[in-house]
Amino acid sequence: MSEGTASSCGRLRYNLGFACSGASDVGAISNQAARKLSREKTALMCCVAAIGAGIPDIVEKALGASKIVVIDGCDHDCAKKIMEKAGLMDFAYVQLQLLDMEKGETPVTDENIAKVAAVAVDALACHPQANV
Repeated sequence: MSEGTASSCGRLRYNLGFACSGASDVGAISNQAARKLSREKTALMCCVAAIGAGIPDIVEKALGASKIVVIDGCDHDCAKKIMEKAGLMDFAYVQLQLLDMEKGETPVTDENIAKVAAVAVDALACHPQANV
């Protein structure tokens, strides 16, 4: 659905994924999980820094998304805070610390990336449709 499918009223529908891409291991896992979602066409990865910078076309793209998932690596919740400061409050949320992935102690492995991506898919599935 994220690549863009037409709804019954002809409007394009898509999901977006925003991730912390911090310098730590959990930031790298968050980033790679969002890239996995994008490759699998579950949620197109979009730049959370562009939201923080107020880039109009990226904010508009986020406002038009059917669903959004935000993935944060640690308990600083940077990606979540960026989205909220931009007025984007309606999103599914995944924080790696809540998945027992501790900053500085979690290897960046395919298994950890897949685990986070699967949790993000579930979070998206459970989150109500934003802009139908």
